[in-house]
Amino acid sequence: MSGAGDITTARRDTAAGDIPVDTPRLPAREAAESELSKPMYHENDPNFLQRALNQFWDWVAGVFDAAAGAAPGGPAGLAVLVVIVIGLAAALWWRLGTPQRSSRSADALFDSDGPRSAAQHRAAAEAHAAALRWTEAVQERMRAIVRSLEERALLDPRPGRTADEAAAEAGRTLPEHTTRLRAAARSFDDVTYGGRTADQPAYLSLRTLDLELDEAKPLLPGTSRGATG
Repeated sequence: MSGAGDITTARRDTAAGDIPVDTPRLPAREAAESELSKPMYHENDPNFLQRALNQFWDWVAGVFDAAAGAAPGGPAGLAVLVVIVIGLAAALWWRLGTPQRSSRSADALFDSDGPRSAAQHRAAAEAHAAALRWTEAVQERMRAIVRSLEERALLDPRPGRTADEAAAEAGRTLPEHTTRLRAAARSFDDVTYGGRTADQPAYLSLRTLDLELDEAKPLLPGTSRGATG
């Protein structure tokens, strides 16, 4: 009987005042979130930049994984393709030089400071050469050549004419100098648009050509080449 009485007493005590207290689910979650939001729990978390970088590298890894799966030979094949592409880009860079202008302006040969005479361009070229600025000296000497041909009426003054066009047109009346005129135009293009640097021999070549053209007799219409002298 004592055992039954003890059980009855325990049940009575529980019913009277020992009811377990259950915290509602929503307030409990809010309390946990509030606790976890304290700075002490986030001292070692990555900052915004680190998270962005992590996401970026995850994306890059995904792209390479997809490319490796599609490339012949898997990752090894992809590595070979990347090396080939880099090699081709380096070869083009070495061959063409650093591009400085994506397109030529309407005034490709002469600048926009206003027309200058051949003598003025020659003086500017000599000044640059004296200061060892060979690139600028080559540019000014080529301009002097073309301006001199315009002043002699061997070329019609035409805004926007390129060095190559001037060389081709001048070669019709000065056929003995066609090859050197084209070489001079290439030198001008290389230093002006191709990012290359001129040197003293390049300038002296244009200077000699300029002096020879100044004395050359043009091939006029109806005149045979042997009569030019």
